[in-house]
Amino acid sequence: MPPTLASLVHHSALKLTVRAGEDRLDVPVRWAHVSELADPVPYMEGGELLLITALKLDAEDPEAMRRYVRRLAGAGVVGLGFAVGVNYEEIPEALVTAAEEEGLPLLEVPRRTPFLAISKAVSAAIAADQYKAVTAGFAAQRELTRQAQTGGPEGLLAALAAQVDGWAALYDASGAVVAAAPEWAGRRAARLTGDVQRLRDRPAPASSVVGGPENEDRVELHTVGTGRRPRAALAVGTAATLGTAERYAVHSAIALLTLTTERSRSLQAAEQRIGAAVLRMLLAGEPDHARAVAGGLYGGLLDAPFRMMVAERVPVSASAALARAEARAGAPALDRPSAAALAAADTGGDPLAALADVMESAAARAGEAVLVVPEGERLVVLAADGGAAAAACAEYAAALETARTGVREKVPGGEEDELVVGLSAPAGPIAASAAYKQAEQALSVARRRGRVLVEHEQMAAGSVLPLLADDAVRAFADGVLRPLYEHDATGRGDLVASLRAWLSRHGQWDAAAADLGVHRHTLRYRMRRVEEILGRSLDDPDVRMELWLALKATSTD
Repeated sequence: MPPTLASLVHHSALKLTVRAGEDRLDVPVRWAHVSELADPVPYMEGGELLLITALKLDAEDPEAMRRYVRRLAGAGVVGLGFAVGVNYEEIPEALVTAAEEEGLPLLEVPRRTPFLAISKAVSAAIAADQYKAVTAGFAAQRELTRQAQTGGPEGLLAALAAQVDGWAALYDASGAVVAAAPEWAGRRAARLTGDVQRLRDRPAPASSVVGGPENEDRVELHTVGTGRRPRAALAVGTAATLGTAERYAVHSAIALLTLTTERSRSLQAAEQRIGAAVLRMLLAGEPDHARAVAGGLYGGLLDAPFRMMVAERVPVSASAALARAEARAGAPALDRPSAAALAAADTGGDPLAALADVMESAAARAGEAVLVVPEGERLVVLAADGGAAAAACAEYAAALETARTGVREKVPGGEEDELVVGLSAPAGPIAASAAYKQAEQALSVARRRGRVLVEHEQMAAGSVLPLLADDAVRAFADGVLRPLYEHDATGRGDLVASLRAWLSRHGQWDAAAADLGVHRHTLRYRMRRVEEILGRSLDDPDVRMELWLALKATSTD
């Protein structure tokens, strides 16, 4: 520990005597400073032992001494050393009284003890304390390295918590707690997820302090990783500010965790190459070969029903996004996309990378396997049916969908990337190719509908009518029905409404005529005119089907 006034008083060579402030001798001394100025306060930083001979002071004036001592205490001076036998044979009573009233330690320095000896003693003690801290820091670094090699992140956190006499926790890119030590610290660390997410938004490397004297503890948060986007975060909780040795331990832990995460990137890249090979084999109808290549890496995933997911990045102009949001009457307005899951990590504006992070983090926390294969502007994922990764994908998509209903800020450059996802029905390795086609079909529907996520089961269970909103279908419908609309525009009849009524009544003349409020012979005449204008026979079921779908398409919002 640094030198204190008590350690200087007990220094046998200095022969110092305490004349006031005996109860405050445990205060650390940052430096010993000599000054004969009447007001040395402008040159003080706090924590000094001030040494004087009272060469320029009227040390016998009680009021002058009160003002002098009060200024010193206010500046953070921790003690006053007065040399006797120089200008005064003993310390004047006025100075002793002022020091006692202010509670400032006052030390009597004998004539045979030079101020230089006191300065050297303080300097030597500070140097020894710093050397001790550095030595302890190196020892802590060796221990943390050993624990990281043998016990992984969990062992490293346990060693770090012991070194700082507190607790430590590691967070993933989404702000979720990956590991904590001791075990009870997991609950405390989980309450800091919001602080970790805010830290992640700052340029790396970044750190912050939360908590303090009025809270449970003081917590330091640090990003982990060498890239612009942090791969993880470290929290260290202690009862007081970290000392030099503890600071060395924290910095060593950050360095070791950074090496671990960077190595994990290389392993992740290798896993992705294996995953791509496994996916190609599955789609080629070779599930046995896929299992052999996957080994224990994805083997469990291939032995149970899984979902195939295909995601795409779609550029959307900011003005188009704004217009679409404003067109959704009754939707809750948001100042900006604010869902917490909207970007579980800062991925440089890449929604595919954000989705991959969300699903991989969820799978890691649940201890399940997930196969993620980037394919240029696409992302293909195999996730366990009903598992944490699939649930995280659905939650992330729902958050994005909610954000899209709000009014967005315009993006600089006029473009922003959005995410569309297609999800297959549950399948096994033998049906992987069919599942991939299902996911692509669902993706196509999501793209046309302006949805974030569409599941294949929703397509099968829903109506075909929403699919008619496609621009190509609308163009076909407009072309087919245009002659009828042009006829009706001249005021010579109402062929479009008559055709809709007749088709809706399955060609029943009386019922359709009653719906229109006309005679059935009038309706028969109108249907003949429809056949003449279109050049198509209403006796053909394919023609009736196409006309009915065209009518539905032109009436779809």
